[in-house]
Amino acid sequence: MAMKKKRRSGEESSMSFLDVVCCGFGAIVLLLMITKTVEPQVLEQTEIKLDGIIADLQKQLFTIRGETQVFNRELTAKHEQLDIEDKRIAILKAELETLEQQYAALNRSNTVDNVVKGELELALQSLTDEMQRLLGQGYQSKNNLVGGIPVDSEYIIFIIDTSGSMFNYGWNRMMQEMVNILDIYPNVKGIQVMNDMGDYMFDSFRGKWIPDTPARRNIILQRLRTWNPFSNSSPVEGIQKAIATYYDPGKKISLYVLGDEFTGTSIKQVIDTVDRLNRKDSQGERLVRIHAVGFPVQFSRPANLQTTGLRFAALMRELTRRNGGTFVGLNDFRT
Repeated sequence: MAMKKKRRSGEESSMSFLDVVCCGFGAIVLLLMITKTVEPQVLEQTEIKLDGIIADLQKQLFTIRGETQVFNRELTAKHEQLDIEDKRIAILKAELETLEQQYAALNRSNTVDNVVKGELELALQSLTDEMQRLLGQGYQSKNNLVGGIPVDSEYIIFIIDTSGSMFNYGWNRMMQEMVNILDIYPNVKGIQVMNDMGDYMFDSFRGKWIPDTPARRNIILQRLRTWNPFSNSSPVEGIQKAIATYYDPGKKISLYVLGDEFTGTSIKQVIDTVDRLNRKDSQGERLVRIHAVGFPVQFSRPANLQTTGLRFAALMRELTRRNGGTFVGLNDFRT
C-alpha cells in the first residue's frame, strides 16, 4: 500500500508541470496572434519628412526676413529723400522770393547795369525751373542754356575731388549738385566718373562710356555715397586724363569738375597743358567743354589757410572761360 501512494503522488506532480507548460505556450501563441494584427510603424522615415518640412519653412522665413529688411531700407531711403526735397523746396522758395524782390528793385532803378540784370534773370529762371522739377511740373527748355550753363553735350564726365576736406565736410552738398547736373541732362549717350587723380569709379568701364539709363544713374549715386579713393587735392590729373582719353572731334563732351582746392604749383602750366590737349576745331571752338563747381570748404578756415581754395577758384574760372564752360562758386558747402 505504501508503494501505491508514492505512484499517485508522482502522477499528480507530472500533471501539474504539463499544465504549466501548456498555459505558457498558449500565452505565447496568444501574444503572437495579437502582435501580428498591428501594422509596423516606420518611425525613422516620419522624422526625416518632418525635418525636411521644417527646413523648408525656415528657409522661407529667412527669405521673408531678408525681403522685409530690403523693403524697410528702401522705405527709409525714400523718406530721407522726401525730407531732403522738402527742405530744398523751402530753400528755393526763400531764394526765389529774395531774387524777385531784388529784380523788382532793379527794374525800378534807371542806373541798373545791363550785365548784372542779365545774370539775375538767368538765376531767377534757373531757380524757377528747379522748383518746377521738384514740385513735379514738367517743363522743356527753349534753348541750350540752364542757369547760364550750355547743356548741348551728348557725353558728360565728372571729375570729383575725393580729398578729406571734401569727403568729410562737403560730400552731402556735392551729392545734391551731382543730382542737379544729371537732371539738366535727362538723356545723354554716355557718362563717366573719375576722381581728381583720374581714378575710375567703375574699373569695368575704364576707357569706355557708361551707358546712360535710370538704373545706371542710381548705381552711380549709390556708389558715390561711400566712394573715397586717395586724392592729392588737385583736379589737374583727372582733367588731363579725361581729355586725353575721351577727346573725340565727332563727340560733344562736357567735363564737370567738382572740388574745393588746388594744391598744384602752377596755374599757368595747367592752363597751357589743357590748351594743348583740348584742341580747337576748324571753327576755333574746343569740343570738350569744361565746367566747374566750387565748394567753399576752405573758406570756413582762418584766412591764412584759404590759399588753396582761392587758387582753385582762379584756376577753374580761367579754365572754364577758355574752354567754353561755366564756373559756379557756391556760397555754402552745407546742405
